[in-house]
Amino acid sequence: MTVTVLAILETDFVPQKSLAKVMNDRLQRAAKELEKVHLKPLSGQGFSPDDLVIYISYNSKYKIRYCIVNDVPADIQYFVAELCGRLGYILWKRVVVEVADFDKHLEC
Repeated sequence: MTVTVLAILETDFVPQKSLAKVMNDRLQRAAKELEKVHLKPLSGQGFSPDDLVIYISYNSKYKIRYCIVNDVPADIQYFVAELCGRLGYILWKRVVVEVADFDKHLEC
């Protein structure tokens, strides 16, 4: 299974300029750690060759939220939910991301 975690830096709110850089750096580190460390077991033998794509971002209270953006089996969704819950991440209930290159919206 190919695992990709993307940090979505654009949020529903605009943090202060001095805080924005720190928040963006933290979010990018969290995305890299989630992909390379925590979800690494999913890239081993025995899992489907499908992709797992996860978006993470901040909510208005500066909590990290996550969303699986593609179709994956229920056991993978459960694994990701348990893992993200242990890390203190919350489920991103609704996501609409405009992709400039493709003229479409991506939704969770």
